[in-house]
Amino acid sequence: MAQPQADDAVRTTNVYLLFAHEPYYPGDGAQEINTTVVAAASLLHPQVQQPDGARIHDRLTHGRTPGEIIPLSTLTHELDGGAGWPWVGDWEKVTTDLVHLVRTGECDALSLGLPEIGRALICAGPNNQVRAFDAAANEFITYGPKERAAVLAEVDMFLACLVAEQDLWPGDGLLPPLFHQA
Repeated sequence: MAQPQADDAVRTTNVYLLFAHEPYYPGDGAQEINTTVVAAASLLHPQVQQPDGARIHDRLTHGRTPGEIIPLSTLTHELDGGAGWPWVGDWEKVTTDLVHLVRTGECDALSLGLPEIGRALICAGPNNQVRAFDAAANEFITYGPKERAAVLAEVDMFLACLVAEQDLWPGDGLLPPLFHQA
């Protein structure tokens, strides 16, 4: 009988979801916000479509490293390139709900205005490449996993500064996480 791996049975509590979304401007003269980081527990907020949020939370928190930032595209990669999303949940509706929570102050977030290439790398899977044309040099430049890791490291640096005193508040009235029987 196969034994479950420890990573599969352990839920990591302080994990973060990173996702890109339609840009918005929070105020006059403010920088565009096009990417957001929330605490995984925000997926359990009652204003997030359920049970989709709880299912995504379950995928996001099992077998992770404490403090890890997981891009939505990494979950897509783990779900067989997105083929598994129908069994997990409607990620588009859930992320729209999360942006609404952030914008109305119902949870804390790290709101970012990533540059075009950085945002594209976060939206691409962990092993994918992004090609961009450099008109000045009249050539294509290819960005890959190394550059994606650098973007994630930069986001991690901003998040570490933000949560040094207090972790991101996921909101009030959270629903319980999914329970797995052993």
